[in-house]
Amino acid sequence: MIAVVSPAKTLDFETQPCTELFTEPSFLKDSSELVKRLRKLSEDRLGELMGISPKLAGLNYARFQEWTTPFNTQNARPALLAFKGDVYAGLQAQTFSDDQFLYAQDHLRILSGLYGLLRPLDLIQPYRLEMGTSLDTMRGKNLYEFWGDLITEVLSKDLQADDSGILINLASNEYFNAIQPARLDTRIITPVFKDEKNGNFKIISFFAKKARGLMSRYIIETQPKTPEDLRYFDSEGYAYNAKESSEDMIVFSRPESAR
Repeated sequence: MIAVVSPAKTLDFETQPCTELFTEPSFLKDSSELVKRLRKLSEDRLGELMGISPKLAGLNYARFQEWTTPFNTQNARPALLAFKGDVYAGLQAQTFSDDQFLYAQDHLRILSGLYGLLRPLDLIQPYRLEMGTSLDTMRGKNLYEFWGDLITEVLSKDLQADDSGILINLASNEYFNAIQPARLDTRIITPVFKDEKNGNFKIISFFAKKARGLMSRYIIETQPKTPEDLRYFDSEGYAYNAKESSEDMIVFSRPESAR
């Protein structure tokens, strides 16, 4: 099985990486094209395009100006250790062994507006570019059109090489929409995480994001062979909810008392 997750806006390029393993992103030439386009924008235009504050616009303007190839361990770091958000708080990749990183390299993918599709050990430089950004390029009017079939084609090859060929969707809709499911010709399983609030169970964004990271870690630690194996996930109080689950949607619930 291969799981896909979203990236994070918050980054960590200060902490010393816990592994010396690294690889190069598959779409680095495409990323370079995007950076060239982004460098032409002023700080104000960048802030307007990305819907961010002037301070963040200045930070990311500087990042794109400083972005350079080739990537190495001095100017970049593995993607799984660079992102620092709710999903990655659940993943806790800084505690992985090299064997776990190698398993993750084969079974986890990170969708990215700038890098397209990342393996955990792929080096990245600091950036912010959400997949839903309406950046016009020679390939279209937004990033979905820019990436087109590329992400799906590489993911399809990865799935064909996998024993089960099953895709686990742990990404947000914004990022998963960069994939063309019909062209994958594979079964897609979507775990859903619901938390109790005022007596009702619902998807609460903050908790759901961290739970996607917890599930990603569970996959890396337990190396499940079938989708049914995922039902045993019980991290931080979540439990499989058979009543609300369907064949391709696995629901996990957590009572308020377990948080």
